[in-house]
This record gives sequence, C-alpha cells and structure tokens, in this order.
Amino acid sequence: MSRLWFGQADAVAINNRPKNHIGALLGIEFTEIGDDYIKATMPVDERTHQPYGILHGGASVVLAESIGSIASSLVIDPDKYMAVGQEVNANHLRPVKSGLVTAVCTPIHIGGKTHVWDIKIYNDKGKMSCISRLTVAVIPKV
Repeated sequence: MSRLWFGQADAVAINNRPKNHIGALLGIEFTEIGDDYIKATMPVDERTHQPYGILHGGASVVLAESIGSIASSLVIDPDKYMAVGQEVNANHLRPVKSGLVTAVCTPIHIGGKTHVWDIKIYNDKGKMSCISRLTVAVIPKV
C-alpha cells in the first residue's frame, strides 16, 4: 500500500502539541506512524480506571477517537479541512487492571467527506481488550 498521509506524519510532533485536551489528561502518547497505520499508548491507572479498578470503557473510547481523529487529520490538507468524530463504537473484550494499552489504527475507508477507521486496543500481553470503529467527518475550515 502506498503512503496514506498528506504531509509529514511525525509522532513526536503530535506528542508535542499543546496539552490542553483530554488525550493529554489521560496520558495518551503516539508511538509509531507507519505507511498506513498509527500506534498510541495509554496508561491504565487511576486516571483511566472505573470504580472496580479496571480500565473504564469510556477511556478506551477516548483512546480510539483520539487516534482515529489524528489519523484523519494526517490524511487531509489541514489548511483547508478539519476532521471531526461523527460516530464511534467499541466492544470491550477483556478487562485490563494496569500497565499500558496500545491502540493500532488502520483505515477501512478514506473518502472525500468521511473516513472510517479500525482501532484495536491491546493489553501489555498483546491480547486484544477492545475493538472500535470510528467514522470521521471531513469538513471545510471556516
């Protein structure tokens, strides 16, 4: 597959964005950008736990929407368009108590007005804990 990204895709630059967003609050870090995928991690700790001491499903959804939205923003011309989440779903497959989870985001559909992403989230042992699909709307900047 040919390179998917519009311009230079750089995990360090993404991580160096201003920290006034939910991804920074939850400790999401982008770790790798390949020709057609992005990886990011999120700690499983007091910030991301639900009351039973396991990863909150909502935190997994924040990770999924964060990585998919960034992926879309790297596909489009950022001077002309914005990528915003339109629909997200998630199936939580196994609990995670601690450590890091790693999300891997790959494209399902890249259209002119919508993108659909497959996001798989794995625990430290490489077992899938969540699978998510994100639809992103591509809208003109105003």
